[in-house]
Amino acid sequence: MGVKNLWDILESCKKTIPLHHLQNKRVCVDLSCWMVQLQKVNKTHCPIKDKLYLQTLFHRLRSLIALNCSLIFVTDGSIPAIKLSTYRRRLNAGNEVVLDAGDTHNVSSVKRNMGSAFSCMIKEAKFLGMALGIPCLDGIEEAEAQCALLNSESLCDACFTSDSDAFLFGARTVYRDICLGGYVVCYEMDDIERELGFGRNSLITLAVLLGSDYSQRIRGFGPESASQIVKSIGDSSVLQRFASEGLSIVKKIKCSKKKGLQENNTDHGIKCDLPIDNQFLKVINAYLKPKCHSADSDVVHRVLALYPFNRSQLHQICAQFFEWPPEKTDEYILPKIAERNLRRYSNLRATSSEFGVHLPIDEMPVECPVSSIVKQRKSLGRDYFEVSWQGMDGLQSSAIPADLVESACPEKILEFQQRKAQKQKPARKTKSKKIAEMKEIDEKLQQLLLEIEQESTATRGSVVPQEIRNAGTDYLTTHVNNLEDEDSSNNGGNSISGCYSFSASGTEIIDLISPLPRRHVHVASKSQETRCMDVIELSDTDNEVSPEHARRGKDLRLFLASIRDELS
Repeated sequence: MGVKNLWDILESCKKTIPLHHLQNKRVCVDLSCWMVQLQKVNKTHCPIKDKLYLQTLFHRLRSLIALNCSLIFVTDGSIPAIKLSTYRRRLNAGNEVVLDAGDTHNVSSVKRNMGSAFSCMIKEAKFLGMALGIPCLDGIEEAEAQCALLNSESLCDACFTSDSDAFLFGARTVYRDICLGGYVVCYEMDDIERELGFGRNSLITLAVLLGSDYSQRIRGFGPESASQIVKSIGDSSVLQRFASEGLSIVKKIKCSKKKGLQENNTDHGIKCDLPIDNQFLKVINAYLKPKCHSADSDVVHRVLALYPFNRSQLHQICAQFFEWPPEKTDEYILPKIAERNLRRYSNLRATSSEFGVHLPIDEMPVECPVSSIVKQRKSLGRDYFEVSWQGMDGLQSSAIPADLVESACPEKILEFQQRKAQKQKPARKTKSKKIAEMKEIDEKLQQLLLEIEQESTATRGSVVPQEIRNAGTDYLTTHVNNLEDEDSSNNGGNSISGCYSFSASGTEIIDLISPLPRRHVHVASKSQETRCMDVIELSDTDNEVSPEHARRGKDLRLFLASIRDELS
């Protein structure tokens, strides 16, 4: 919970930022807050035994892992004695507390019931985090206090918690929640100080007046009146005046305001039922001096290290809790691990460049995770590359944002573009070769028709029937002109029609090299092809045809048939 109504007071400082802003950052997570949120979702949709809360946590973690967002789980330790009454009231008379209420007067904190259902959920989350390489820091008392300390000491960039009192413990940046659609609700202390004029001391004073986990609210104060009083005193002196004068300072402020309205009244005429004592000093000390692991302690140094991803352990957890086969687990997590490795490689290259060391990819001390780029893709308006990986057992390829590949290994993009250009060149060569073959076939056909016509003229004084020449010529013209159209569309309208042509006359010799105007495409029908073959067959049965003429007619038939087979 934190401080009552504090989130409402800080509403004007709320920001919603895209999730990718968390890339390459280290963030502490108040694990209890996350599990409370996920537990509510689980109760709404299915029984706890289905462990939807743990699946949701898994998918949240893998999204952050892909961004190279280094997480540190922080769990609650013992319950502070000052918070025990609030804790008992919240959990219905202390179902998770070891000691009785009468035993808490002489102790500073109370141990939690580690056998409760919620504590078991925390253990499962820690177990899952360890398999994913996420360390866990067990706090001495309050988890949000430990997160705030790491944040204030610049050991992490932000805290994930829904408890507003994280700012009272010294946090500078707080992520309150992750929203659907990949957005994070963010609050920063710099904005609170600039826009509202509240520093840490002012927020602690608001906790005293409005109530918090450590104290009840003071009657007669709401968010607006409490904020006005704190602003009137000022952040630099508000705690000092409360410590020296107690709640009487509030009485004086109220009396001074009434004096402005009723000049004849004195302080004795003001009825103020505020308790005048310094019990709230315990609250101030609880926020200013929480029990936490110090920033230079060994336990803190251990969680700041990078831990490897344990694939086999994750397989066991997902099989136990979700009944997933290893292949399904790998499908979910391995692409995210690979993307994280590429981001780390990109950071290494960027850091070396900042120091003036510009090393090519083959001279880097760490091998590039990307083997090669397979193809280019687009998803939701964003450019991606499908890349093949090296050193990733169980993962061949996956899609990666194009900007990440460009920053990590631009050499791979250049290789991909060169391969793509080389694949396109042979296709153009093949088409040109086919056109040259067609030109050669045309020349042979013209020569053959001419020889047959000359032979016929010499023997019988006749010529090859016009239908034969037209049919063979039209058949080739159809396919050649189709090639012309394809070549024209691929070469900006430059046609090959000027390279060759056909002769429809008996004795005219055509210059095949001279350019001709583009001719209308004549589509040869099947009836024309049939008519050509029929005419040839009729001439084959003519008894007056010489043997040489018959042989050449047969050659022509076979030649036209082979052309038709090749072009069909």
